[in-house]
Amino acid sequence: MDTRPIIVGYDASPDSRAALRWALDEADRESLPVRLVHAFDWYVGPAVFAPGPSRSPDFEARADVNAMLAYAADDARRTHPTVPVSAEVVEGPAQVCLRDASIDAAMVVLGGRGTGGFAELLIGSTAVSVSARAHCPVVVVRAGTDAASGEVVVGFDGSACARLALGYAIEKAAACGAPLRIIQTWDPPPTRYYLEMAADAIHANLDRFAQDWRQKFPELSMSTELLIGGAAAHLVAASATARLVVVGSRGRGGLGGTFLGSVGQELIHHAHCPVVIVRELPARSTAQDPVVRPGVSS
Repeated sequence: MDTRPIIVGYDASPDSRAALRWALDEADRESLPVRLVHAFDWYVGPAVFAPGPSRSPDFEARADVNAMLAYAADDARRTHPTVPVSAEVVEGPAQVCLRDASIDAAMVVLGGRGTGGFAELLIGSTAVSVSARAHCPVVVVRAGTDAASGEVVVGFDGSACARLALGYAIEKAAACGAPLRIIQTWDPPPTRYYLEMAADAIHANLDRFAQDWRQKFPELSMSTELLIGGAAAHLVAASATARLVVVGSRGRGGLGGTFLGSVGQELIHHAHCPVVIVRELPARSTAQDPVVRPGVSS
């Protein structure tokens, strides 16, 4: 039995409260512990007796953070009494602390926007950074988007990260009894010659790939779609009726991009349901492909 915790980046913002609720419900279903993490960075300001900036201890602010986190943990234990809940204040930038915590986590769950400095006003700055570098799936939840019903949608383009995302999405759909919708997008060349034939071939290849999973999960309702146009717009539209959208952190073609990828960033900003970004899977994965860890970097 896997005992790695679900890590929740928590700062009491509306989005982080929604992320915590989602994580607790997921932990209850999966019989996993939840660990609340708040990254506390000491104030950096001008030094009085030394050149350059210095870190100033603010013990009152640190005490407030400890109290906030303790209150959130106590409330979580009250609403989800069967879920083991712990809380920890760690020192350093949130992106670095959460990336390090992800090494031994089942998943990291974050709000789309927090209460930090100016960088946090750009929606998803921490979420984007952690999703691009984490060592486990990262779930981004914005307030008002944590739907408890609907299908699981996964974006697929055949890349290594997309295959990991598909395996993860199938397991999640099977665990909660939800239909799975696999979406691949295609930007056809300017010429229309053989366009219909090419589209049929791409869709047939997607169906062949999905068939292996249908044999492994025969009880799972699974559909495949090939849609013309940009992946981000189609996946955002699909999220309106979904409980979860899953994508890889990097893709190719319709799910291409650099760093996190344009599709992942668009979903973090605009999706109507929680978004899972898959860059690596924990070793317990039951995906049909060997567990690969593409794009590992610090």
